Amino acid sequence: MAPLGFSLTLVSLGKTSITLAAVKLLKREGILNRVLIIAPLRVCYSVWPREVEKWADFEHLRVEVLHGAGKEKALKRDADIYLINPEGLDWLSREGRLKILNPDTLVIDESSRFKNTQTRRFKDLKPNLGKFKRRWILTGTPVPNGMLDLFGQIYILDQGNALSPFITHYKNKFFDPYGFGGYSWSLKPGAEEQIYELVRPLTLRLEAGDYLELPELVNNTIRIDLPESARKIYDDLEDLLIATITGDEVVTAMSAAAASMKCRQVANGGLYRQLEDAPVLDSDKWVTIHDQKTEAVLELLKEIGGSPVIVTYEFHHDRERLLKALGKNTPFIGGGVAPKRSREIEAEWNAGNLPVLLGQPQSIAHGLNLQESGYHFIWHSMTWNYEDYDQSIKRILRQGQRSKTVFNHHIIARNTVDEVLLRAMGFKKKNQNNFLDALKEYAKTKSRRR
Repeated sequence: MAPLGFSLTLVSLGKTSITLAAVKLLKREGILNRVLIIAPLRVCYSVWPREVEKWADFEHLRVEVLHGAGKEKALKRDADIYLINPEGLDWLSREGRLKILNPDTLVIDESSRFKNTQTRRFKDLKPNLGKFKRRWILTGTPVPNGMLDLFGQIYILDQGNALSPFITHYKNKFFDPYGFGGYSWSLKPGAEEQIYELVRPLTLRLEAGDYLELPELVNNTIRIDLPESARKIYDDLEDLLIATITGDEVVTAMSAAAASMKCRQVANGGLYRQLEDAPVLDSDKWVTIHDQKTEAVLELLKEIGGSPVIVTYEFHHDRERLLKALGKNTPFIGGGVAPKRSREIEAEWNAGNLPVLLGQPQSIAHGLNLQESGYHFIWHSMTWNYEDYDQSIKRILRQGQRSKTVFNHHIIARNTVDEVLLRAMGFKKKNQNNFLDALKEYAKTKSRRR
């Protein structure tokens, strides 16, 4: 039997094609039969099928996507690779469907989506792990928010052999609780190095910068000041967890986390009237607080001088203000945009037909290749999620980018949570790089031993 699994931590170095090459080789040797790949929906439809079509080496591989109205028929068709999104695992686990499929190899693309062992997707997957002869996980951001994120991903590989069978044991062994109620965790002295040693034999890292000449990333921070009225709302939310918006209308925040979310909104320029209304799209559910960030985007676009630009937005009211300023027909990729439409926008962007593309980080971070047009990225709205932050930038900072420089612009509201978000991205990047560098050093040491 081939080794149970290893993690491919591939940064902009074609993890899809490398995995397909491994599948082809193992099939040729009669070691592998069928592969189940779990990936974000857009990646299922766009990345894997397109990579198979792109290369003559893989044209013989048959691919089926288990999603939508035809998934039952697709399940029964003979193929080498079956693709499913994490939300489809519950369906696949029921009524003997996984037994019908009978895959011997599991691939998790963007495995950091399984970092939380309390999620439904992890619980759907966990009891089925033993049914696979080999398990591979793929990610460019294995520790997006810290070393706690490793547990669920490594568990998929070895079912608890390296780090512990239980998340509570992992926490108690390597971390100390701190903060109110002990809900936050910090690494014990020396624990980071111990974790590196435990997971290194399971991992392989290929860094694009070691093999390819990538563009230089230049960060640019533009700070704006909140208008006096917006500043009062912001300070009231931050200090008192309550703010008066207009007249007698009051928006309340029941916790520090809710207040932080509302502060982020105000810093951007808008505010949902109630936090639970955040998912809705009706414009009467929010109010505009200011347009400072929108105006900063417009000024920056003038300075850039016509080169195609990607502009991020976090909340729906952010997008609506940007569309009002840029034109209602400005294309966007975010919540509610179908995979087919995303592929069309991706093609238009790469053809150089779009001067501005709006993107929600959690929607553009994976499954899109946007390096063929434009080398400017503007953060109208910052995100807490380092994986979304890092991988969004890498949609253009990758092989095939013709510019020697990629510009990463942050629009930050001075003396707000924006400043904290920007610092957090730097801190998380350092943690991630420490982990990846440790893997790299291990690979060199292992090579020397041979």
